[in-house]
Amino acid sequence: MSQHLQSPSPPPIKKDPDDVLIAVVGDVHDQWDAHDARLLHHLGVDLVLLVGDFGNESVEVVRAIARLDLPKAVIMGNHDAWYSATEWGRRKCPYDRQQEDWVQQQLQALGETHVGYGCRDFAKLGLSVVGGRPFSWGGAEWKNETFYRDRFGVTSMAESTERIVAATAAAAHGTLVMIGHCGPAGLGHAPEDPCGRDWKPIGGDFGDPDLQEAIAQARANGKTIPLVAFGHMHHNLRHRRDQLRRSLHIDAAGTVYLNAARVPRIVKTDTDCLHNVTLVTLRQETVAEIQLVWIGQDMAIQSTELLYRQAASANRSEAIARKP
Repeated sequence: MSQHLQSPSPPPIKKDPDDVLIAVVGDVHDQWDAHDARLLHHLGVDLVLLVGDFGNESVEVVRAIARLDLPKAVIMGNHDAWYSATEWGRRKCPYDRQQEDWVQQQLQALGETHVGYGCRDFAKLGLSVVGGRPFSWGGAEWKNETFYRDRFGVTSMAESTERIVAATAAAAHGTLVMIGHCGPAGLGHAPEDPCGRDWKPIGGDFGDPDLQEAIAQARANGKTIPLVAFGHMHHNLRHRRDQLRRSLHIDAAGTVYLNAARVPRIVKTDTDCLHNVTLVTLRQETVAEIQLVWIGQDMAIQSTELLYRQAASANRSEAIARKP
């Protein structure tokens, strides 16, 4: 059952100095401001993972995120190429594509912090972050052929898999945290599953098969993967309102898959404006705890949902079920 703290609490404090505290920021959709940088510093996080959909090619939002002076890794979502990836989007494009390229401006702003089809090593944390396919729309079908060919030289799902696998092989550390905009295939076919299809036709696994295969190959090559973080599929379901999307999945290898797309991520109340972020505690190469926190303008944590906690006994863990 979710645990809600109704009164403000101090920022989370790592119980062990060797813990790694990771903030995962789900789909932003233009909801990012100066308070976000302040609260992430206040929380004392060691690493920030941002999983895309910053807006419809919202260059200024991405530039603000690029200025965040904390260790971070970013992957772009489908909305971040909204006017560039599809023929429909190109017809709706609000800018002169002969004069400007908003996708490239976003990538240039992020520089090496963008890990789509790449990796970033964090020596002080003893881990590397590897990104899946950037700008993913999800699903088994290879979409947006021209976009991926021209931007990345990738022409098929198999080639996309090869790019992600190469990034895992290039990582300096044996412990990998993997991020995608969409999560991997294989997490369930129900519309309520982390990457399940909740629009017509209802049901079906809409995860990325290239990310799924890359994870399997990285494990076969001796890599440890405690966490795979992503977004894309929002927690509110389109086809029903009596429950939320399942945000967590734990596989037989102990990897925790986290869908962090809690949208909207900024909510105004009568007395405050609350921002959400998901906090993941890594301990000895495993996920020890995950909590979703809502933080007010005074930096106090106004509400907490405990999503996951590793059980005390060996080889056991528990996912905390959420009520809608």
